[in-house]
Amino acid sequence: MTPQRNTGAGAEAELPEYAGHYRLESRLGSGGMGVVHLARSTSGMKVAVKVVHAEFARDPEFRGRFRQEVAAARRVSGAFTAPVVDADPEAERPWMATLFIPGSTLAEQVKRSGPLSSGELRRLMAGLAEALRDIHRVGVVHRDLKPSNVLLAEDGPKVIDFGISRPKDSELRTETGKLIGTPPFMAPEQFRRPREVGPAADIFALGSVMVHAATGRGPFDSDSPYVVAYQVVHDEPDLTGVPENLAPLVVRCLAKEPEDRPTPDELMRELRSVAASYDTQTFIPEPRAEAGEGRGSAASAQPAKPSVAAGKPAQRSEQPEVPERPRRKPRGRRVAVAAGTLGLLVGGAFAAAQLPGDAPGPGVTNPRTTTAAFDAWEAGSVSGEQSVPQCSYGAGKLLCAQSGVVFALDPSDGDLVWKHSVAEGLPGGPPVLAGELVQPSSEQGRKLAALDPGTGKVSWRRDTPAHTGLHTAGGTLLFSATDGTVTAVDGASGRTTWRHGFSAVQGVPYFESFPGDPLAYATTATDSGTTQVTAVDPDSGKVSWHARLQGTLRAVGSHDGTVFFLSTDLASGDADAVVRYDPASRSTRRVALPLPRSAPTAGVHGDVVYLMSTGGALEAIDTAAGKRLWSLETAVYHGSDPVYADGHVYVTAADGRLLGVDARTGRLLGQTKPRLGTNSDRVTSTLPRPVPVDGRVYAGAPDGTVFGVDGRDPADW
Repeated sequence: MTPQRNTGAGAEAELPEYAGHYRLESRLGSGGMGVVHLARSTSGMKVAVKVVHAEFARDPEFRGRFRQEVAAARRVSGAFTAPVVDADPEAERPWMATLFIPGSTLAEQVKRSGPLSSGELRRLMAGLAEALRDIHRVGVVHRDLKPSNVLLAEDGPKVIDFGISRPKDSELRTETGKLIGTPPFMAPEQFRRPREVGPAADIFALGSVMVHAATGRGPFDSDSPYVVAYQVVHDEPDLTGVPENLAPLVVRCLAKEPEDRPTPDELMRELRSVAASYDTQTFIPEPRAEAGEGRGSAASAQPAKPSVAAGKPAQRSEQPEVPERPRRKPRGRRVAVAAGTLGLLVGGAFAAAQLPGDAPGPGVTNPRTTTAAFDAWEAGSVSGEQSVPQCSYGAGKLLCAQSGVVFALDPSDGDLVWKHSVAEGLPGGPPVLAGELVQPSSEQGRKLAALDPGTGKVSWRRDTPAHTGLHTAGGTLLFSATDGTVTAVDGASGRTTWRHGFSAVQGVPYFESFPGDPLAYATTATDSGTTQVTAVDPDSGKVSWHARLQGTLRAVGSHDGTVFFLSTDLASGDADAVVRYDPASRSTRRVALPLPRSAPTAGVHGDVVYLMSTGGALEAIDTAAGKRLWSLETAVYHGSDPVYADGHVYVTAADGRLLGVDARTGRLLGQTKPRLGTNSDRVTSTLPRPVPVDGRVYAGAPDGTVFGVDGRDPADW
């Protein structure tokens, strides 16, 4: 390629002229961690120099990652890697120089000239197997092998970019709940057990790279990283277009379990007939004069794409690569996968709908899919937008809220019963039945309205009290003002029942309440490392009890008068324990979590607390026995509050799936298809919990649909 001079007004336009003794001549590319330059030593030797981005140079975590990259690259030497010439990870702008190797990446080559021939593929696979043998024999796992990290040089393929590799003796371990890698080329264990990733993950990536080289696409085909993650863990790869003589080896590489995959040595033995010949001139046709083609040995220099990365914002992390590929009609089993995975029902769902106060039109229903065996249904978006409906159950109906609308569905078949327009804006939560239906969010504006649950007609309307917090407890709405005053409004009549502050509560009281519990709880963390808990009767405003508990606590549930909390470590921000408090005996029991958990959601049944952590860990903590009962890696990066019903635990995922888990054993019993919609690059920050009712389970999805399934047998979903 023709190297590009640094241009533009960004920070990278003001890069230094030198990195150590190497003069930076032109830019080869830019990646998640830094910019790669063509440079020359004092003697004129060409090198590729990676210089860390300025903002990351000030980040101790990224400096640690860069030190690890340098150490890993130095440990690896062989014919199929780019040797490190020099490095200074302690410089103001850390840098690393590797030998400059002319050539295109595999990603560039396939995009430019199409899939490789059968002979080229066999030589490529042999070269990558030998590269991984050299990498693994020094105790390093690459963890990000992908087409843009494979350089096609004249003397064979080179594996480059060790930015997220891990030596076995590294002090930098994968953080709990963080996924590192590029989803289309990650192994199942990188989603399920990211702390236990070993060399076999690189073999899985090799199989994915080979499918890309043979077809121009990956073995798991979606533009959404969430759908790809699901396919990697659960689906069989699509090897259409892979030569028959290589397909059996690729299948072995893509085995779901690490122990079922071949080692690099086993691959090399299988490929011995071509292992001695690496005439890769066939990889490199006559170059065309296209800007940006080809590059030397360097860190990733691909444009930013949606990512799952090492605990950093997507635009700043190592970017997942969803390779451009020729579109095709899926066939055979892939037809079922494509239809079952995406299954989109988009907007404009109703030919007619009941306005507030109108009678339903005859035969007006939501479009839905019905499976007679399970009475399953799916109702399209009522608002016409692809936003997640938030639902609850009351008065024999599903009561749901979406941007700009509150509506009721018949839980037996998903028919629309009524809908009522509200002020635009995302709902603060599902509608709550408090005497009569109330939309519990400040998005209603200055007026607060209660709706009849049977018709959707306005039952009462009043001015909304001044507030900064709003919570519904039983039949009462609690409005908390900035001065600490709480105004209670009766949900049935709209009248103010009481208004006062609480001397035991410091600051603004923000309440939590739980099904079957008549009390509302306000928690306030103190500077002394304790949490003040105040239990209030929402009907009368009287304080039922008050306690000061050790730790920074958040109330997550209650049972038979006992209240359960999550304890957070202030230094890391992770949850480190579950705390059970019995106000009758004033006794506290703290159960430490085996591993700190990032931003867990929680649900309570009896003495068991179910936690769903960012990164996919679902676990059951028995506070009576003082131990964890089970833990399941779900591959769900972001999930709802877990909900217990009828011996199952239900969780909704950010991609619209509903998961059913055996509450006794922690075994995943079944899950529904993803329902992402067209906004698959967006993630809902707070997912509505599933709604189990009489053996059925209802949930909302990002494509705007609401669906119901038979909860008694998740295996049949």
